[in-house]
Amino acid sequence: MAHEKLDGLISVASNSYDIPTGYGQQVKFLIDRLLKHGIKAANLSNYGLQGSISEIKTPYGKAKHYPMGFKPYSDDAIPVWHNDFKADYPLLKDAVLTLYDQWVYNDMEFDGRIIAWTPLDHVTLPPLVHKFLTRENVTVVTMSPHGQRQLEKAGIESTYIPHGIDTKVMKPTVTVFDNIPTRDYLGVPKDAFLVSIVQANKANGLVHRKALAEQLMAFSIFRQSHPDAYLYIHSEPSNAFGGFNIPQLLASVGLTKEHVIILDQNINRVGYPPEYLAAIYTASDVMLQVSYGEGFGVPVVEAQACGTRVITSNWAATKDLAGPDSYLVDGQPFWDEPQAAFYHIPNIGSIVNALSLAYDAPRGVSKSSIDFAKDFDVDRVWQWYWMPFLREFFS
Repeated sequence: MAHEKLDGLISVASNSYDIPTGYGQQVKFLIDRLLKHGIKAANLSNYGLQGSISEIKTPYGKAKHYPMGFKPYSDDAIPVWHNDFKADYPLLKDAVLTLYDQWVYNDMEFDGRIIAWTPLDHVTLPPLVHKFLTRENVTVVTMSPHGQRQLEKAGIESTYIPHGIDTKVMKPTVTVFDNIPTRDYLGVPKDAFLVSIVQANKANGLVHRKALAEQLMAFSIFRQSHPDAYLYIHSEPSNAFGGFNIPQLLASVGLTKEHVIILDQNINRVGYPPEYLAAIYTASDVMLQVSYGEGFGVPVVEAQACGTRVITSNWAATKDLAGPDSYLVDGQPFWDEPQAAFYHIPNIGSIVNALSLAYDAPRGVSKSSIDFAKDFDVDRVWQWYWMPFLREFFS
């Protein structure tokens, strides 16, 4: 089958291709499809490659893979590596595509074209994000309707393109390694009520955007009247990345290892296969994904693609990711001084109420959730959003 070909060159500045992070996954989806449609593509890494220029082997050819710079977000390396890459294709129209928090690029000296695929996780627009997005050489792409609405209020034009998921993998899946039923693998009774949290444990040591403390406190309160409830936490348990010490936090809210399962830390060092996550989502009666604010929130969509209902925040990006069988949690404004903008902090009582509603609701696979998540399938996102955008951008 012939694929439409476009002429152009894009350096994708983000995590490394196929690194087991949300950004790494999106970079893989992007680079594969850029190459598939004839666009020259390179990966400028800010996490996942150090020390040498490498090469990515994709189903559609090879792509250059440039290492991290010396500065924390590699904004020192982006202009250098992009110019190195485009030197081989001097006649092609080109751009750097940034997939990361945009405020980190304010000191970057680069006058070439930038496509800023922008996460907006606050409920008000941070001034440093506004500063970068209003550069004359920046074309803004927002990954959520919330982000687009927020930028419209600020007079910033943008194109909406959501993150994509692979629905050939993220689908109802009943077993894990060696075809073991997932609940058997986790040690969770078949008739128990299983709640799962799939979130990164990264923070500044003081404020945790993923609201881990609030969620664990809420589950502890909920479990006092629902002793058949279990919790699975898919996150780094230590505070190695500035997050919280999860075992310490669990002890503080009165939760014990008898009813809380934490992922295997050693396997987590290299990442679990996506099929494992699909099995975890499917085995869960509800996924708890509440935070102070999300720029997108891939697990919210992945869980629904597996037929699992979600509890999530009624603000920022996740409000628009909640399908008809979802439960939305309320909150109140929370000031983020470093970004000079507001998050929302979730209300613990609202989380407890959502857990109670999910407990009393029908269980099993939700067809409504699966149907809702289909619109985020990566190939649909590519055809519906990226291809029209790229045709115009490179015209």
